[in-house]
Amino acid sequence: MTGTPRHAAGLEGVDARRLAQEVLAPHGVSQRVLDDVLVVVAELVSNATRHAGGVTAFDVRHRQDEVAVEVSDASPLLPVSPGTPSTVPGGFGWLLVNKMATRTEIHADRHGKTITAYLPLM
Repeated sequence: MTGTPRHAAGLEGVDARRLAQEVLAPHGVSQRVLDDVLVVVAELVSNATRHAGGVTAFDVRHRQDEVAVEVSDASPLLPVSPGTPSTVPGGFGWLLVNKMATRTEIHADRHGKTITAYLPLM
């Protein structure tokens, strides 16, 4: 397994996407996989910023048959899909992450949470 060192507080979407590209570039992942990873990175970082006070840690790891995207924040509240009406912008990020990832894991405690989304390389 290879990846980046964990990156900490204040990370914004554009920086997270750039870091993900840097991690995956040496592995020759397909453009489709890269696009999917970048969407998941953008959604998780955006959700952490919008709903949980910002990113406290970020990591992307290339594994044998998948890519793991990990985003931490300081809120222990779990993500929800509020059933936003289609006429209201937003509200679909968590649904999208779960649709694109083969699985998601959430580890939460009183200090915050870490969400890891796993995307297939194929």
